Amino acid sequence: MADIENPAALIAEMAHRARSAALVLAAMPSARKAAALALAAKSILAASDAIVAANVEDMARAAASGLSGALLDRLRLDDARVAATAGGVAAVAALTDPVGQVIDASERPNGLKLSRVRVPIGVIGIIYESRPNVTADAAALCVMAGNAAILRGGSEAVKSNRAIHAALVAGLEAGGVPADAVQLVPTTDRAAVGAMLAADGAIDLIIPRGGKSLVARVQAEARVPVLAHLDGINHVYVDASAASAMAEAVVVDAKMRRTGVCGSMETLLIDRDYADSAALIRSLAATGCEIRGDARARALVPEIVAADAVDWDTEYLDAIASVAIVDGVDGAIAHVARHGSHHTDAIIAEDAAVAEHFLTAVDSAIVLWNASTQFADGGEFGLGAEIGIATGRVHARGPVALEGLTTYKWIGRGTGQVRG
Repeated sequence: MADIENPAALIAEMAHRARSAALVLAAMPSARKAAALALAAKSILAASDAIVAANVEDMARAAASGLSGALLDRLRLDDARVAATAGGVAAVAALTDPVGQVIDASERPNGLKLSRVRVPIGVIGIIYESRPNVTADAAALCVMAGNAAILRGGSEAVKSNRAIHAALVAGLEAGGVPADAVQLVPTTDRAAVGAMLAADGAIDLIIPRGGKSLVARVQAEARVPVLAHLDGINHVYVDASAASAMAEAVVVDAKMRRTGVCGSMETLLIDRDYADSAALIRSLAATGCEIRGDARARALVPEIVAADAVDWDTEYLDAIASVAIVDGVDGAIAHVARHGSHHTDAIIAEDAAVAEHFLTAVDSAIVLWNASTQFADGGEFGLGAEIGIATGRVHARGPVALEGLTTYKWIGRGTGQVRG
């Protein structure tokens, strides 16, 4: 191992070993990868006590440093969450391996047969904060898709990450996967992040998972391709045609099920002609959510706080929501276009034509009709554990799972054709 005090040399050596492991993984049969991941899931479950004990230390340190309640919730592990983490790894093992799949095929007039085939990306660097389950989720997805992973978790979760990583790698090795296929950066020095971002040619793709400042740094400094999502400034629009009971249930779930996840609703938009606007706002407030409303919302419910310009562009990740009364579906679409982050937006409506207009016009990675934004999750989409939700337009969009961690190559099969 390179000198831990020299981040550039450390990352270079880790990437070199990851490349060798990636070559092994790329040729490994699907069944062997799946079996190794199944062993990794069992190993994580067996190490639950050690993982929870490590997390207790991280939680105490994070609470003392003033980490917010939402981020503490992301950091916290208990037996149930460790079991869910292990379950996520096992679920990935049961997924269809995309490597080797033929995307399309054709035969040219000269008889040359062409096909596009899915292949691993290679070495993927994942930089993340708070959530220690990402250590297992990211590793499992990378391995199943034939990639080696270099993981750099946040300092707040250092002991939890190390405990999960140790258990996971023990299971993978037992299944014949090289230990270097999943490496955890052994330092919390921020310079290690810079070294990963500068590792063009050594790391093939960087995936950041964390707050706005982390993603902004990665996008500003990276010399390696980046697959990222911006803030989850997600909206739920309640149309005049919405059923009241459904609107209340979806809005409350979208905001309050878990306020610290990226799929949480941050802004509620209500059609000016919706009959139960005041009741809907008060029902959300009754759950303990602080409401910050525009002038029209406050005219209906005077006790709520006045929203300012910043609120419409804020990812609270807390029990806070901004509320605006809008002029129908086009007013909602315009608001989302101005303030949204292209993550997840939803419409509650009984009018199918209005709903289809919203689904078509809103330019987000995920757009939902009569469903909570909290469904913005790879597991809920049937993809298994996700590595993140991409809000860009290149390579992958929405929940990124196995297929999003592959690229493709063209294969040509000829019988001696020449261009002449």
